[in-house]
Amino acid sequence: MDIADLIAKVDGLIWGPPLMILLVGTGFYLTIRIGFIQFRGFRHGIKVLFNHFSKEDDPGEISPFRALCAALSATIGTGNIVGVAAAILVGGPGAVFWMWITALVGMATKFSCCALAVHFRKIDDSGEVHGGPMYYIEMGMGPSFKWLAVLFAVFTAIASVGIGNMFQINNVATAVNTIIYGYDVKSSEMVNLIVGLIAAGLVAIVILGGIKRIANVASKIVPFMCVFYILAGLFILFKNAELIPHGLKLIFKYAFTAPESVAGGLLGGVIRSGVARGLFSNEAGLGSAAIAHGAARTREPIRQGMVAMLGPFIDTIIVCTITALVIICTGAFELVEVKGKLTSAAFEMGMPGSGTLVSLTIIFFAFSTLISWSYYGGRAVDYLFGRKAVIIYRWVYVAFVFIGSVIHLGVVIDFCDAMNGLMAIPNLIALIVLSPLLASLTRDYIERMKKTHFP
Repeated sequence: MDIADLIAKVDGLIWGPPLMILLVGTGFYLTIRIGFIQFRGFRHGIKVLFNHFSKEDDPGEISPFRALCAALSATIGTGNIVGVAAAILVGGPGAVFWMWITALVGMATKFSCCALAVHFRKIDDSGEVHGGPMYYIEMGMGPSFKWLAVLFAVFTAIASVGIGNMFQINNVATAVNTIIYGYDVKSSEMVNLIVGLIAAGLVAIVILGGIKRIANVASKIVPFMCVFYILAGLFILFKNAELIPHGLKLIFKYAFTAPESVAGGLLGGVIRSGVARGLFSNEAGLGSAAIAHGAARTREPIRQGMVAMLGPFIDTIIVCTITALVIICTGAFELVEVKGKLTSAAFEMGMPGSGTLVSLTIIFFAFSTLISWSYYGGRAVDYLFGRKAVIIYRWVYVAFVFIGSVIHLGVVIDFCDAMNGLMAIPNLIALIVLSPLLASLTRDYIERMKKTHFP
């Protein structure tokens, strides 16, 4: 067995049933422990998002809305387009159901992560915020658990240059090649080279400005591209409305019965691919979004948690569902076997000419993911080595943008995907340990808000 096969096997073991059970199980536990907060607090989260509860003199660097946009820019991306395609190709239509389950319980997980990130953050003399799982692990669980916080930071820094960087730019290059040459032609090395150079330059311009510039760019890209993509998908679905019942029937039918074509059966194929791609889509449980939300300008941790939990609903329940229904209703998943081209082909089948628009959407979504993951990795490096190391990290990150566009990823992505999965373990341990505190903070906030603002 060579090193590539070994890494692929380790990646498969990490993303196996134990982690799936831990992720979904923790989400269920938090849902019950915090009183079904994703349902009780949903309206309040929307109200906070648009009613500007935060004040200019509140601690933090960016508004709650921009914090959500920065977090969404990392999650709404290739996971919602390529990730959904991968889930359906590997696990069949039934995998979509398990993506939904992951999102629903993931809303409680995301709420918990981001509320704790605000509660246990540090703000230095310059006003720069230092927040995320590494801080609530160390400060909430105590200094004796700093080793667990260090592990999370290490996994995050490594994952950022793989899943958050090279995987994204590789999909950008694929999308550009699809626009130029169509679905059936191999990628051009020259196109990949040009894409890498341009993307590296653009990423450098944005990320060297820190979280404020990242959030500013994300707050412009994310809402526009979400609305654009959703409207295109809804147009196709309305145009083919008679196929929607059949598509939903396939999702529910094969959620509990694996098709013969699915390797690994129900647990190893359908459920595993749905949960894994669901997590890849909304990152609930990883703890990455908590780093962005930790920078929000607010005095209320629970309030920001309610804003944060809208993320899995938007990117999985809404965006991923539209993607999945277009793929299933058009029958494209039975005709196209390349996950990077399946969604574009499905949109093209549903509305001729829209495949190119989907490829453009992939480019913008992936770019927004690139810039947000640079912040996550930078905060991890800051925690491990201090502020001076962050500048070095950012230039290294830019270099990997170029590298990711011109090389075959294979083993690199398997390794970084494994680091991505390992991020969840320290974070989930902290969420379970700190859940009594979360429940207490939530009860206190709701009681205070009932008189005026809740729900």
